[in-house]
Amino acid sequence: MTATDSKNLADPEAQTVSALVDELLRECDPATVDDVTFRGAQFDKGLAWVGFPIGEGGVGARPGLQREVDKRLRAAGAASTTGRMFFGHFLVAPTLVAHGSTWAKDRFLRKIFTGEDVWCQLFSEPGAGSDLASLACRAERDGDEWRVNGQKVWNTLAHLADFGMLVTRTDPDVPKHKGLTYFAVDMHQPGVEVRPLRQITGEAEFNEVYLTDAMIPDSYRIGEVGEGWRVSLTTLANERVSIGGGGSGGGGPKRGSGSIAEAVRLFKLNDNNSAAKKDQLMKLWADSECLRLTNLRASAAARTGGPGPEGSIAKLALAINNQKIYDLCINLLGADGLHDFDYTFRRPEELGLEGGEGTARHMFLRARANSIEGGTSEIMRNILGERILGLPGEPRVDKELPWNKVARS
Repeated sequence: MTATDSKNLADPEAQTVSALVDELLRECDPATVDDVTFRGAQFDKGLAWVGFPIGEGGVGARPGLQREVDKRLRAAGAASTTGRMFFGHFLVAPTLVAHGSTWAKDRFLRKIFTGEDVWCQLFSEPGAGSDLASLACRAERDGDEWRVNGQKVWNTLAHLADFGMLVTRTDPDVPKHKGLTYFAVDMHQPGVEVRPLRQITGEAEFNEVYLTDAMIPDSYRIGEVGEGWRVSLTTLANERVSIGGGGSGGGGPKRGSGSIAEAVRLFKLNDNNSAAKKDQLMKLWADSECLRLTNLRASAAARTGGPGPEGSIAKLALAINNQKIYDLCINLLGADGLHDFDYTFRRPEELGLEGGEGTARHMFLRARANSIEGGTSEIMRNILGERILGLPGEPRVDKELPWNKVARS
């Protein structure tokens, strides 16, 4: 008997979860059924997000057990989560569990996990990026529906999405943080138009979305009317944890994995590297390991539905570290870093956060977005300074003014 086996014998939660995994694999072999069927069965057993409540894809166990579940299912041949499922799996699901109605949870959670419903995020606007609460996209009550008009921007994978997380202004006569309401919106319905935004890589991973008299049922509202800011904070906190915890940040799930692994690989290929480059590589490796450990703490907190300050720390650290790592990668490639890259226009099928072997040229360009997406690095510093360290906040002259009285450019 191993030490892990001995520990599990004295751990009722681990025993329960392990027994459910055994039951799932007996009843539904991932080698003989399609991925949607298997993931549906996994959800029904409460093994989608084990920390979620019973009936909502979980069993109310401690979230850290999810790692063991995923490890066993991958070993049995189950597919891992794809980039298309990122927003639904990591952002929408915890937001629904925290704020959604019973109907909304029943309607969306299972299909989020199976991947039948792909989601995108409709938060930022041309005049409301870092200051999200100043957004102008308007939703007006019309019986049992809401009529929505406005524009959203930097909407990752919106061209593939079935549903979007939409924050709107429902009361312009109150201060900007108090007049917002959060909805799920069908991306295929009339009145929703998605247009590509071409990036420096040639890809159009980002989009802009126009909503013109788009009608949304009130049942698709997430949280109470006027509570959209509070609901949005749950989504944003989980987004920072998810972005900061990505392998692309240098601190992948395993020690030495993620983008730092690519830098190490390129360093080993060149016998003429200087001591200065070696010193730079080792410092980045140490920073990546610190980020990896921070990610583990952040992920554990996020699975309980209460992302802590580690998420903002990891998100800020990722942006800095990731850009430095790929700067080094291009330097290690030398002249080879200047060519053999496809800049042609294309619309990707997966989220482009992850790097890997041979992706240094692409990720050098893609990493420029890391200090913007999910909250700019400047905003992350404000959050950490004000909310975590207790430093004085920046002056906000519009904090108590009604939104419609605030001057806008």
